[in-house]
Amino acid sequence: MRSLVGALAGGLRNKAPVSYAPRGAGRFGAMFQRNDAEAQMRAMGSVGTLFAIVNRTSNAVALVDWKLWRKAPSGLPEDRTEVTSHAALTLWNQPNPWMPRQEFVETFEQHIDLTGEGWWIIGRHARASIPLELWPARPDRMLPVPDPEAFLKGYVYRSPDGFQMPLELDQVIQLRMPNPLDPYRGMGPVQSVLADLDATRYSAEWNRSFFLNSAEPGGIIEVPDRLGDEEFNELRDRWNEQHKGVANAHRVAILEHGVWKDRKLSQRDMQFVELRDVSSKVIREAFGMPKFAVGDVEDINRATAEASKGWFAEQLTVPRLERIKAALNCDLLPLFGRAAEGLEFDYENPVPPDQEAQNAERESKARAAKDLIEVGAYGPAVLEALGLPEIPFGQPDADPDRELLIDLLKGSSGTAELAEKLLTMLGFDVPVKEEPPAPALPPPPAPVDDPEALADPDAAMKWVAVEVVDDNTCEPCKKNDGRLYRNREAAYRDYPGGQGYVGCVGAEHGHECRGTVRKRRASDD
Repeated sequence: MRSLVGALAGGLRNKAPVSYAPRGAGRFGAMFQRNDAEAQMRAMGSVGTLFAIVNRTSNAVALVDWKLWRKAPSGLPEDRTEVTSHAALTLWNQPNPWMPRQEFVETFEQHIDLTGEGWWIIGRHARASIPLELWPARPDRMLPVPDPEAFLKGYVYRSPDGFQMPLELDQVIQLRMPNPLDPYRGMGPVQSVLADLDATRYSAEWNRSFFLNSAEPGGIIEVPDRLGDEEFNELRDRWNEQHKGVANAHRVAILEHGVWKDRKLSQRDMQFVELRDVSSKVIREAFGMPKFAVGDVEDINRATAEASKGWFAEQLTVPRLERIKAALNCDLLPLFGRAAEGLEFDYENPVPPDQEAQNAERESKARAAKDLIEVGAYGPAVLEALGLPEIPFGQPDADPDRELLIDLLKGSSGTAELAEKLLTMLGFDVPVKEEPPAPALPPPPAPVDDPEALADPDAAMKWVAVEVVDDNTCEPCKKNDGRLYRNREAAYRDYPGGQGYVGCVGAEHGHECRGTVRKRRASDD
């Protein structure tokens, strides 16, 4: 592994270059050289629009968090369990001693965006079979070695000092945008706009030279006679001394035996502003990058800015993350053998939630729940079916107006029993109220010396309780119906004022007592 690290870092300078050319490589070797990859990577540092695009996309991809999961038997993502300790997770979080994951991802993502290829070289210890390090390799230094039978024999890495290191298939992981003309290499957006990138760079250089040359268009000094070498050099030196540079712009020129003639081609004639705008647009189109994504916020308000964040994450960041996810799960995890069976890497979704859509969905579900409950559906079951959070039904702390609702239902239904049924149907927990014990009967009257009472006790009872017995009559009132009292005082103790039994519990269900007491008549016997 040390020799590999040295080659990646530009070491091994004292070793003689060697060639690794497996069978079949000679015929295809030149086909897979990427002589243009270096130029594509250098373009990032020379064209501002390209730098902004690649920097924005690579940073967005590098900032996304990753987790390792154990797959569920159901195959559903929501049923997975997170794995917090594993050699593969440790390697991905710290690919090598000199790079955290963020820098590693940003580096190879720059390569992919610029050349269409990203390369990981796997480092192992001599006594270990599992990967211990991951290194990004420049695409212009990687050479696939094709094979007419096995399709791919291996790879060759060419270090900065020219040393060529052979690499096996399990030592390299390649990420690429597929090239329609070459199954071994990738194709990036920069390849399609190299001419426009050159035009942008040349226009910037022309502008720089324009200002260095007195900020004036070039011209010709015409002299009538041929100048000798000394005279030519003297005229050139004097002209440069007096007129070259921005500080000497617009100084009056004094020519001896010479005439100044402008070349009729100004900076305005070259239309460099328009040229650079067109070039920037072409570069953005190649990457599918809108203006707002590179910092141009003209005509952008808060609503469109929020929508732009979601668009950037969904259209530009997620596809790049999916490419990395495939490399991790299909190429890297299998190298850990049985210890990685049933595991998969997955990224945290970078697409921000659509608050407006979420609010609209929540309101729609709430209206649907209300409609279903009103027609008789059971409240908790409705919430579960619509995917709404659980809400305690009928709890005192959750519904302080429950008693008011009971009163309203009783007023509309007319019966306490129906009110309780409706509350239960709506999901309220209606406690079962225990019937209070019937009031104790008054003790029998003390013996009297009334001869009539002694002869016929019932004949001495002058008052009787009369209750209206129906479905709304409570049990205590039913039991007290027809009770006899000796006198008015005794009857009024149970029926104050002559009506309303003191033991009645109908008021608890919304029904006032309808019982009364009256004097007995002959027909009562």
